[in-house]
Amino acid sequence: MVSDAHRHLGVLPAYPFYGGPPVNPDTTARATIRALLADLDAEGTDRALVLPNYGVPDPDVAFGFNELVIEAAQRDDRIRAGLWVSPRPEDADRTARALALAGEDGVRALKVSFLLGGRPTDPACRPHLDRIFATAREHDLVVHVHTSPGAASDVDEVGHLVDWYADRVPVHLVHFGGGMSGHIKLAGSRFFDWIAAGKRVYTDLSWAIGFTPYWLAAEIERRGIGGDRVLFASDQPWGDFAGEYARMAAATGGGALGDLIFRDTFAALYP
Repeated sequence: MVSDAHRHLGVLPAYPFYGGPPVNPDTTARATIRALLADLDAEGTDRALVLPNYGVPDPDVAFGFNELVIEAAQRDDRIRAGLWVSPRPEDADRTARALALAGEDGVRALKVSFLLGGRPTDPACRPHLDRIFATAREHDLVVHVHTSPGAASDVDEVGHLVDWYADRVPVHLVHFGGGMSGHIKLAGSRFFDWIAAGKRVYTDLSWAIGFTPYWLAAEIERRGIGGDRVLFASDQPWGDFAGEYARMAAATGGGALGDLIFRDTFAALYP
């Protein structure tokens, strides 16, 4: 009985990342709903939020998987769908078409990443961010935001989205900062400061450096808040379900915090 709050569906085309030859690093990516369901069965995953796979700098690829994740959610009650949207002005028409699907059965989240361009503090992106978050509020959706150290995905940038919007819309900061600097910024104070200020902020620890789950669990216990804001996530195919599960299970040691992270918070956020 595990709920996975962040995994992907769709196979990406080969791409020459970093100037090398075209490659397909997402070796466990699934192209079909049938294959996804087989993975859930094998893992023992009882519920999952499924998002379009992305990573190649062609916006049509990720946007093209939106209908697939909706179909998956409508085919099997274990699945909730997250839609790919973009605050880049160049993607305005694509995002408008995606947001028109926000009321479809099974849709529970909108996914934003600045890895493929844009920046939270870019004035050209702000009207599109306003539109994304307004749609999320209208349909009671969670906004998933990729985090990683440095550049436009750093907590210093992405944190503005929490400040601007998380009074009214749940914001899920994927990867808990995504690396050393992000982990320290969040676990050191910022994550808990947002919660104390009434922000509807959530996170998962996929990709987290090894010490981080233990430190975060200790801070939750010490501060007495935050236990209901952390979800388990595999980030398949970019993450590893078995490894992510083992780390979080070891850090929480079972008990009430483990119940929240692996099941109960997902049930509350994605009823």
